[in-house]
Amino acid sequence: MPPSVYVLGLAVFALGTSEFMLSGLLQPLSRDLGVSIPRAGLLVSAFAVGMVVGAPLLAAATLRLPRRVTLIALLAVFGLGQVAGALAPTYGVLFASRVISALACAGFWAVGAAVAMSLVPVNTRARAMAVMIGGLSTANIVGVPAGSLLGQHAGWRSAFWAVAAMSAVALAGVIALVPRTEPAKDADRPRLRRELRIYADKLVWLNVVTIALNAAAVFAVFSYLGPLLTDVAGMAENRLPTVLALFGLGGLIGTAIGGRISDGHLFGTMYGGIAASTGALALLALFARIPAAAVGLSLLLGVTAFMTAPALNARMFNLGDAAPTLAGATTTSSFNIGNTLGPWLGGLVISAGWGYQAVAWTGAALAAGAVVTTALASLTQRRARRRTAAAPAATALASSGGAAPRR
Repeated sequence: MPPSVYVLGLAVFALGTSEFMLSGLLQPLSRDLGVSIPRAGLLVSAFAVGMVVGAPLLAAATLRLPRRVTLIALLAVFGLGQVAGALAPTYGVLFASRVISALACAGFWAVGAAVAMSLVPVNTRARAMAVMIGGLSTANIVGVPAGSLLGQHAGWRSAFWAVAAMSAVALAGVIALVPRTEPAKDADRPRLRRELRIYADKLVWLNVVTIALNAAAVFAVFSYLGPLLTDVAGMAENRLPTVLALFGLGGLIGTAIGGRISDGHLFGTMYGGIAASTGALALLALFARIPAAAVGLSLLLGVTAFMTAPALNARMFNLGDAAPTLAGATTTSSFNIGNTLGPWLGGLVISAGWGYQAVAWTGAALAAGAVVTTALASLTQRRARRRTAAAPAATALASSGGAAPRR
């Protein structure tokens, strides 16, 4: 694997830490800025919405720019957004810095994924994506708990300074190791109209729905995992960082497994991982009151959820091979649609008075829906291949006058 792909994974580690670290900083942040915890929680939603909107917009806006230049610019803007967040005197300034950071993060994900795909052979695309997604898994294992500890002992602003420093290191790595590229010319020059053609393919939309449902299933539960473990399983709050780290560890294991098997068994990985997530979520709903079971299933959910990510990413790039930048942007938006939809649905279930265990049932239902869309995609693709294979035979029959050959 080229060193530049690992540098992109390092950058994703910084991006992922910033995206998820607020879950452990809401209380000190709300006290310092004088806002309620629900209002502070909007900072998380703002980042997710910025990712959904920013990925396709920035991918389109930077389509004809050299990708290396785009990566450097976006990572620099992201780092400055962290500095602005660390210095923010008011909630409004912090909110604006999160939106700007999210837009830069979304653009980096989209372009970075396209760069990673271009640096490796087609048959190792899933492994390359596993390296990038591994940065996100490591952020959940190390970055998010570390940000929480910094917030508790050195103030919430210190976590933003730490991410800014990581962004500077990643920026230096991108400048040093990502190869220079010149914009394509003439017929090979990227054209937005040509790249937009991928959206005419219903298989692309099926993959969008599958990614969104899979992500929503996980985040419907992950967003409320803390109260599920404390209020239902009866665990002490000081054990939550350990369980969150275990979830992240499961994600790293799952990413490694998915990266190794997805290139040879794309649909098999999608079926197996999403079906396993459905089962893990259903079991969590049934046995959430048993602490050991809840902890073990949280680890298992991390494995199954992240195992599918390389396959889902690689499939989108396979479908949109002629439009790699928009394919990466679409994948990023799809995951973040799920990241936004899942917590919202989980909140509706809790507000209805059904309890935290019902959130796990909601996640299981969403994951089951992703299994259905995967099956539809597989069936649609097989039918398309049969039609393609039948076309030459029909052409040959017509050219022979329509008569069947005699023996």
